[in-house]
Amino acid sequence: MGFAVMSLTDAAASRVRAIVENAGGDAKGIRVSIKKGGCAGMEYAVDLVTEPNSKDDLVEHLEAKVWVAPEAVLYLLGTQMDFEVTALRSGFTFNNPNQTSACGCGESVELKPADLAALAARGDAVVRAN
Repeated sequence: MGFAVMSLTDAAASRVRAIVENAGGDAKGIRVSIKKGGCAGMEYAVDLVTEPNSKDDLVEHLEAKVWVAPEAVLYLLGTQMDFEVTALRSGFTFNNPNQTSACGCGESVELKPADLAALAARGDAVVRAN
């Protein structure tokens, strides 16, 4: 068994696979990172991966591959990535226990690093079977 930084819903995995198929060529998956920006201070960034970075953490679900940037790991521990379609928008969403607030438009968030001691004490580590 190995440790997974975050998990993907079936809908998120399906969308990742569709992105890779539509991109063609050397596309292998997507990369999730955190960048400074927006009114709340941080934004999730999702980019296409053609050449995986060996320092990134790999999360796989239903043949979808999502790499997580090393500098984002502490902010994404325990996060569930989903994909939703509403009447007004479609996109990836992040159910993140480390999020402390979000801006009114929903484009940026405030995140705190995960409390590793609390995660270990509760046994909340996300685990996947090899």
